[in-house]
Amino acid sequence: MSDSRGRARELCATYAAAGDALGWFEALYREASAGDAVVPWADLEPNPHLCEWQRRAAYDFQGKRCLTVGCGLGDDAEYLAAAGGDVVAFDVAGTAIEWCRMRFSGSPVEYVEADVLVPRLEWDRRFDFVFEAYTLQVLPVELRQRVLAHLAGMLAPDGTLLVVSRGRDVSEPLGSMPWPLTREELVKESTLELVTFEDYFDAERPPVRRFRAVFQRAA
Repeated sequence: MSDSRGRARELCATYAAAGDALGWFEALYREASAGDAVVPWADLEPNPHLCEWQRRAAYDFQGKRCLTVGCGLGDDAEYLAAAGGDVVAFDVAGTAIEWCRMRFSGSPVEYVEADVLVPRLEWDRRFDFVFEAYTLQVLPVELRQRVLAHLAGMLAPDGTLLVVSRGRDVSEPLGSMPWPLTREELVKESTLELVTFEDYFDAERPPVRRFRAVFQRAA
């Protein structure tokens, strides 16, 4: 894990220095598809924090229009589809999208190459459920509020946004990428109502502090 994260950090720094905050995702997936790198967040199974939340909240995805942000290799999108959701999944890395289509040929999920910084007009207020995990924490701090505003804009009235990220206190250093978020960053989006906020340590070794926040858009 440390080696794969080290390569991701190297690519992130290289592209950031060139003024491109997102280009390193495609570079990493391209290397990984050639067997020259590993995508550190691609566990090839649904995100356990999504699964646990869905079980506890008894959230019914049946017939819901769902969006998976930064879908990676597609496991979260497939989980939502298997639960009955009408799912769109996007990633800025075209290689990741092609990988998803190969892994899940015949899937009902609509896999789309798209940039979270330039949201599609047809996604405005479209989705009943939006899932974002681990994308915000690999973006520069100055882009996070912009992205959260875009995600809020994709929610239909009464829609639900679930965010999972690493967490830290404001007084703690930012550290290395992936950069943990603060609670203040997450709850700053004024167009959304915070429904629940969980601050906990996961089961990784060593444990990682996580935030799991649920927001709702007013009707």
